[in-house]
Amino acid sequence: MKNNIYDTVIIGAGPAGLAAAVSLKKSGIEKVLLVDRESSAGGILNQCIHNGFGLHRFKEELTGPEYAERYVDLVRQAGIQILLDSCVIDIMSSGKGKEVIMLSEEQGLLRISCKAVVLAMGCREKNRGNIAIPGSRPAGILTAGFAQKMVNIHGYMPGKEVVILGSGDIGLIMARRMSLEGAKVKAVIEIQTHPGGLNRNIVQCLQDFDIPLYLSHTISEIKGDRRITSVEVSPVVDRSVPDRNKSFHLDCDTLLLSVGLIPENELSLKAGIQLDNVTRGPIVDANLMTSVEGVFACGNVLHVHDIVDWVSEESEFCGYRVARYIKGDNGKSREIPVRTGKMLSYTLPSRVEVGKPATLSLRTMAPLENVILAVRTEKDFLYKKKFRKIFPSIMQRIALKEVPADAQYIETFITTGD
Repeated sequence: MKNNIYDTVIIGAGPAGLAAAVSLKKSGIEKVLLVDRESSAGGILNQCIHNGFGLHRFKEELTGPEYAERYVDLVRQAGIQILLDSCVIDIMSSGKGKEVIMLSEEQGLLRISCKAVVLAMGCREKNRGNIAIPGSRPAGILTAGFAQKMVNIHGYMPGKEVVILGSGDIGLIMARRMSLEGAKVKAVIEIQTHPGGLNRNIVQCLQDFDIPLYLSHTISEIKGDRRITSVEVSPVVDRSVPDRNKSFHLDCDTLLLSVGLIPENELSLKAGIQLDNVTRGPIVDANLMTSVEGVFACGNVLHVHDIVDWVSEESEFCGYRVARYIKGDNGKSREIPVRTGKMLSYTLPSRVEVGKPATLSLRTMAPLENVILAVRTEKDFLYKKKFRKIFPSIMQRIALKEVPADAQYIETFITTGD
C-alpha cells in the first residue's frame, strides 16, 4: 500500500461495512479503507442464495448475493479502497488517532493510521462447545451456517439424513435447502417453548416440507464412532433439564447446530471495549461510538439483527456520525440514558441525545400476547403500540421524532394496561 494514512478504517466488508463506507463517502470523507479477511466483499450475504432481502432498503425482493452486489457497486463507484484476504489483529491508540494492525495475505504485516475505526465484523454461530451436548465426538456435526457455505458456495452436501438443533433462521433455511437437495430432514429440535426464527421461515421452510418441529426438547446425547449415527431427543423440564425417561432416538448422519448467534467480539475485547452483558456486543452512545474514543460499531457486531435492511440503515447512520466526528463537529446535544424495563431483554443505543430524533432497537424476553410496548420519560409517554402477539425473534424498532430537551432519561417497557 502506497499510503498507510486514512481518515477511517472499516473492519468488515459485509453489509454493515459496505453501508458505512458509502455513507462516509457521501458525507465528504475521502480516505476510507474497507478491510475483510475473506477473498470477496459481501460477507454472509454471498452464501444466502434465497430471496427475501432488500424489501425495505430497495423496495424489491433480492437474493443475498444480489443485495451485496448493490452495495459493492456503490462502493466501487465511490472509489473506496477494499483490502481483502486481510485480518485485523489489533487496534491501538496513536496520538490523537488510531493505529490498526493487520496481516495481509498479499502484503504481510501492515500498520494503518487513521482518525476513526468502525467495527463491522458481524456475528458468528455458537457451536457444540457453547452448549455442551453429551456423547461421542464423531464427524458429521456442523453449524448451520457452515453447512450453508458448503452447499451454496462449494456445492458439497454434508449428509443425507439430517437433524437440526435450534430453530434459528439459518437452521430453518437450511432445513429447506437440504430438503431441496434431496436430503431427509428428520426434525428440528428447539429447547425453548417458542421458535427462534421468523414465522415466515417456520411456514416456508418447515411446514411446507412437512418437517417436524419439537418445541421444549433438546438433544441429550450424540451417538456414533467415526461418524454420527443417531441422536437422543428429550423433553426439557424447566427449560433446561432433559427428561431422559421420555426420550426417543432419531437416526441421522448429520447434525446441524442453529443454536444462536453472538457478535464477533474478540477484537473488541482486545481493544478494551466494554461489552453489553445481554447482546455481547459493544456498549455504544447515541453516535454508536463505543467506550473507546474514536471506535464505532454497527450491524451484527453491535447486536444481532433480524434482516439485513436494518443492518444497512443502522450502518449508514453510523457512517454519518463517524464523518461528523472526523470533521470535529462537536454539535452534540446532552445525552441521557436509555433504560430497559420489564419483559425486555435489551434496548439500543444505551444513550440518546435530547432535542433530536432517535431510533431504538429492542427485543422481548419471551413471546407475549395482548400487551403494549411503550417508551416514556420521567414525565410523559413518547410511544405506545398495542400488540396482539410479540416475539423475541422479531426485533422491534421505534423511531422517536424527538427526545424531549428536558428529559433526564427514557425507558422502554411492556405493559398490559392502557
